[in-house]
Order: sequence, then C-alpha cells, then structure tokens
Amino acid sequence: MARYIARRLMWVLLVVILVTFLTFLIFFVIPPVDPAILFAGRAPSERLIEEVRQSLGLDHSFWVQYGLFVKRIFLGDEYGWPGFGLSFVTRSPIRENFLERAFVTMQLAIGAAVVWLILGVLIGLTSALKRGRWQDRASMGFALFGVSAPVFWLGLMALYIFWEKLHWLPGTGYSSFSEGVGQWFLHFLLPWVVLALLFAAFYARMVRGSLLEAFGQDWIRTARAKGLSERKVVYKHALRASLTPVVSLFGADLGTLLGGAIITETVFNLPGLGTYVVRSVQNGDLPVIMDVVVFASLAVAVMSLVADILYAYLDPRVRYS
Repeated sequence: MARYIARRLMWVLLVVILVTFLTFLIFFVIPPVDPAILFAGRAPSERLIEEVRQSLGLDHSFWVQYGLFVKRIFLGDEYGWPGFGLSFVTRSPIRENFLERAFVTMQLAIGAAVVWLILGVLIGLTSALKRGRWQDRASMGFALFGVSAPVFWLGLMALYIFWEKLHWLPGTGYSSFSEGVGQWFLHFLLPWVVLALLFAAFYARMVRGSLLEAFGQDWIRTARAKGLSERKVVYKHALRASLTPVVSLFGADLGTLLGGAIITETVFNLPGLGTYVVRSVQNGDLPVIMDVVVFASLAVAVMSLVADILYAYLDPRVRYS
C-alpha cells in the first residue's frame, strides 16, 4: 500500500508542475498584448508603461517570473503563505480575499458532496433492490429529472418556492458560523440541494447498475448459498464492490467543485471563487485568474489522490496490479 501511495504522489507532483507551467505560459506568454499596457491607462507613455511593468514584476525573463510564481505559491511571499501575489486591478495582496472566498466555496462543495453522495447511494440502492417496481421507476424518474434540469433553473425555482412563496428558508446571501450555526445551515441548504441534484442523479444510476451487475456474479450466489442473510449479502458484499466506481468519480467531482461552482454561487449570491474569477475575467486581473486555475487544478489532483487511495482500500487488486 505504501508503494502504491508513493507512486500516486509522484504522479500528483508531476501534474502540479505541468499545470503551473502551462497556466503561467497561457497567461503571461501567449497573450499578444503586454499586461503592462493593459493597466497603464489610456494612451500611456513609454515611461509609464515601463514603470507599470517594473511594479508588476514583468521586467524579468520568463523563467525568472515562472520561478518566482512557483516559489510564491508553495513557499509564500511577504504577505504570508500561500503566496498569491498582487492584484493587477486593486494593487493589493490577493491572499486574504482569495482565502475568504475559497472557504465559502469549500463549504458549498463539501456540503453538496455529502448530500449527493447520500442521495445517490440511497436512491440507487433502493432502485436496485426494488427492480421493476414503482420504487425503481420513481428513482429513475428522479435521475432523469436531475440530469435534465439546468442548475440555474433549479436554483431560481427553489428560491421562488421555498423563499418567496412558502417562506421556509432564507433567500440569497452568505451567513457565516459566527452568525449562528442554524442561520449558516439554512442559508446553505438550498444551494447544497440544488448543486447536489445533478450529481446525485448520476450516482444513483451508477450505483443501481453496479449493484445489478454484482447481484449476477458467482461470488454473490456463493455467499447466498452459504446461508448468509440477505442484508449481509447486500450491504457487506455487493454494496462494497459497487462503491469502487463511485469513489473514483467522487474525488474528481469534488475537486472540480472546489475550483468554483460559478452558476450556483451566482444564483444564490455567494461570495465564492466562482463569482470572484468571473469578476476577475471581466476586469482582466490575470494574477487572480491564474491563482484560481492553479487552486482548482490542485484540488482536482489532491481529491483524485484521495479517491485512488480509497479505491485501493476497497479493491486490493488495484494496489497489487
């Protein structure tokens, strides 16, 4: 198991190096316009452009700029760790604003992941155990609805029904832990459910298909022939084998959401990374965009590593192959 984890860590390190290099290349080398010109104002003089270039650190060579970028990210800068540099627009450190918004996105993503994992496994399990009955048809109907309904439409309909009409839940906005756990939970409940429905639908269909396939395997028939209870056969043997594809997909999905659920954050007015990067794209704030891209890539790589480890734990054949 230790050798397997070490190999996966090496792959994650290689992915991180490639992502940081390509990201820096795309944002600072490929664009045809010098970033210093973009932020020097209208009709700038050559002297002003050179002053802006020096203040932004763009007067160094590509490799020096890339080395400084990697050093800031992983070792920190004068503003602390991790080092995210200065915003081109506000000329202020990105770190504090970035970490605040990343914390909001993490709360949204992790909460939605818990909801969709519970819903997906329970609905898929019910559908597989009640195959051909009304429970199965209702579950697959839910899956079809979850896959087909756009997130922005679900968000607006949820706000209209549960906030505008029924007054059961608060509307848009963000409430922190300091304002009370109850208010925090109620403000996040609708975004969690709306964001989770699409993923829960995929997971329900995946769990159902995996369970039905497992029920037809020889080792399940052998377990039943040994006299094991149906409950033990389903939950200890069939369900565990069916969760391996769920675990592998779950890590990638959660890592992607940590990069920013743009539509959900916009509909519910949550100050997360999604709305942050949209505003930065509109303003042309390259360091912020680059930091969000690197953070999203790191999140996907780390969560994929966690998923690989859990996958190997559930299926020992993976780590021995």
